[in-house]
Amino acid sequence: MTSDVVVVGGGPAAHRLAVRLEHHGHRGTVTVIGAEETPPYNRALLGSVLDGTLSTDRLRLPPLPPAVTLLTGVRVTDVDRARRTVRTGDGRELDYDVLVLATGALPRVPHVPGLLTARGRPAEGVRTVRTAADCGPVRTGPVVVLGGGVLGVETALSLRRAGHEVALVHPEPHLMERHLDAAGGAVLGDVLAGRDVAVHLGRRAVEYTPGKLVLDDGRILEAGTLLLCAGTVPDTALARRSGLAVRHGVVVDDRLRTGDPRIHAIGDCAEHAGTAAGTVTAAWEQADALAGILTGSDRPFRPRRQVLRPRTAGLDAVVLTPGGADRDADGAVEETVSLVDRAAGRYARLELRGGRVHRGAVIGAAAPVAAAGALHEAGAPLPEDRFAWLTGSDGTYADGGALPDDAVVCHCNNVTRGALRQAWADGAHDPAALAGATRATTGCGGCADAVRDLCAALGSAPHDTTAQGGTP
Repeated sequence: MTSDVVVVGGGPAAHRLAVRLEHHGHRGTVTVIGAEETPPYNRALLGSVLDGTLSTDRLRLPPLPPAVTLLTGVRVTDVDRARRTVRTGDGRELDYDVLVLATGALPRVPHVPGLLTARGRPAEGVRTVRTAADCGPVRTGPVVVLGGGVLGVETALSLRRAGHEVALVHPEPHLMERHLDAAGGAVLGDVLAGRDVAVHLGRRAVEYTPGKLVLDDGRILEAGTLLLCAGTVPDTALARRSGLAVRHGVVVDDRLRTGDPRIHAIGDCAEHAGTAAGTVTAAWEQADALAGILTGSDRPFRPRRQVLRPRTAGLDAVVLTPGGADRDADGAVEETVSLVDRAAGRYARLELRGGRVHRGAVIGAAAPVAAAGALHEAGAPLPEDRFAWLTGSDGTYADGGALPDDAVVCHCNNVTRGALRQAWADGAHDPAALAGATRATTGCGGCADAVRDLCAALGSAPHDTTAQGGTP
């Protein structure tokens, strides 16, 4: 069936959907409308722009297929559901058979006097970390990061690595409280303190004036730049104006449809089964599923288990969350495996069901972090000797060989071990060549050690076995 698809949003989810529609042989037009002036780019790598590791042009995603029409710097202002048209701020009117909302999320701005001007714009020295335009060079002077979730931790460590004086302010008792318990938060806090990030936990900002942030205990922090990393909220304004159901995000069913069967939503703006996507990998997963649905697949969307890797070089950590039907039995945890070694900077807490990871987190050595992520993605059981597996004393992942080919090695660019092995077979025989072929290590750099280890393993394997996809 031929259909004209209009995608509102120019981020990674919209880009992925357009690419996958062509892959599945979509017949009809595809138009992607982005409000930003730039073509689609990988928003997950913005921290690497902020600290000077990457330039903004290195974030750009591959060009869209020639048949896709891309409009940049254009905002959709209205949807006429009866006539099936969208109107844009520059006066255009586009017809659609299928409309996809991929409007993403907006940065959450805490209610702190002085953060915004009378016109609602960030005050002097205040920035969010959401778009490429937010991430120019940081001005001289101390940097204060407001928020201790994943983005706040990534941002603070990246800027400290770049040589900036950094303080992090978080209102909760420990860092990344959505993903870690107090013990895990303490280990993470030790990591930041060990890198000379001044961490202020359980403290709220109460006032900002250019150059200074006042905390609720009266302390005044110098802030040449104040970075807001206090979370995001789904951008649902267009959906609300269009009369679509919105709770936290735009409500969609198992075919990623809104209440209007002609309109779908994916990515950070969408809410499926009470949960918003929240990560670029989850957005890509929805885009893949919707591309199949729009080209004739009867398979409903079922979110897979999620593996979240903070994008900060030198910090090995992973957060594991359930997917699909696993969420329905969230309370049925049969076993909990814990390991805390603050002196060594190591932590693990894994909740198991049927011997498999249901949810959890691991911080510390690269090998157990990678192995935990791979087992969770595959739904594979943990070895019986949990302690030996977590510490590596059983040797099961000493060289990374336990990782399957579909395990993601570079989460910034969604590069799997299999893709790296194929690039090696095609002639990329060192980390630099693999980076050029796959973009692995070109983001935060956190996968550099894993890529080097894989190079060593592949280099010692028989050539013909590697080329045929054998397991070194």
